[in-house]
Amino acid sequence: MSIPRTRAVASIAIIIAIAVTPVLAGCSVQSIIENATGGQVDVGGKSVPKDFPADVPLIDGEVIYGGSLDSAEGQVWNVTIKVADLAAFDTISASLTEAGFTPPLSGSGELKGGTGGAFENEKYGLLVVVSKDGNDGFIANYTVTTKSP
Repeated sequence: MSIPRTRAVASIAIIIAIAVTPVLAGCSVQSIIENATGGQVDVGGKSVPKDFPADVPLIDGEVIYGGSLDSAEGQVWNVTIKVADLAAFDTISASLTEAGFTPPLSGSGELKGGTGGAFENEKYGLLVVVSKDGNDGFIANYTVTTKSP
């Protein structure tokens, strides 16, 4: 999966903004991000964003965080779910493959302290990382982006 550098940098900035949002005050941060990006932001909370793609299956578990950003460039969703252990990645991978996503793309696999993989279908690119979190035990983090036409 090849992502243009500007899109990759923008996506990373969006992910960072979404990731730090729970630490900051909701309404003011949402306004700051919307003004900076020109897009619609759902800083979420402890639920899956209302507009999260229905064709992206999520593992069962407690949602720790959910958020989204919609801009002229496309849309990004981020959802973090509490899971039992690192083996949750195998369950996630199987459900995504069954839903029509490619098996994990090259470069996927063991990460320091976790495991992860990149998936895609005709509409979305998806990065899933399962890791140990100091506060919540094991978590699965899904970052979904719309693909450019």
